[in-house]
This record gives sequence, structure tokens and C-alpha cells, in this order.
Amino acid sequence: MWLIMLEAGFALFLLVFIVWWTMFHGRNEDAGTDDTDSNHRN
Repeated sequence: MWLIMLEAGFALFLLVFIVWWTMFHGRNEDAGTDDTDSNHRN
């Protein structure tokens, strides 16, 4: 039973980590490059 709970906890941690990584890590870099590219084109 403890193995199932450990696996469920790891899956929850992995889900939260993936959501956090996609929301905060990639967003700042992409937003910065998109803003500079659009300013240079205009």
C-alpha cells in the first residue's frame, strides 16, 4: 500500500513541477524575445 501512495505522490509532484516549469521558466524568455522582435520589425 505504501508503494502506491509513494507512486501517487511522485506523480503529483511531477505534475506540479511540469506545470510550474511551463508557466514560469519558458514564459519570461519567450515574452522577452517576442517583444524585442516585434519592436524591431515595426
